[in-house]
Amino acid sequence: MARVVVEVMPKPEILDPQGKAISGGMSRLGLTGFGEVRQGKRFELEVEGEVTEEVLAQAREAAEKLLSNPVIENVVAVRAVEEA
Repeated sequence: MARVVVEVMPKPEILDPQGKAISGGMSRLGLTGFGEVRQGKRFELEVEGEVTEEVLAQAREAAEKLLSNPVIENVVAVRAVEEA
């Protein structure tokens, strides 16, 4: 089966308390050299058959209408993923 991956991130102007908590945790673990941390969401949509442009268009529509909140989030990627 094929997969489509949708990635959603908070808009840059939106505060990201989870990202800040992760950043603080990294510092406490001695993991330095990283800048700001932002946490997003990743969705994997299983597709029967191959991923066509029509399937990607439907995935983009789902991403914009259901998987993200357009007020505070951006859909940053909708792409087909090769099976390992």
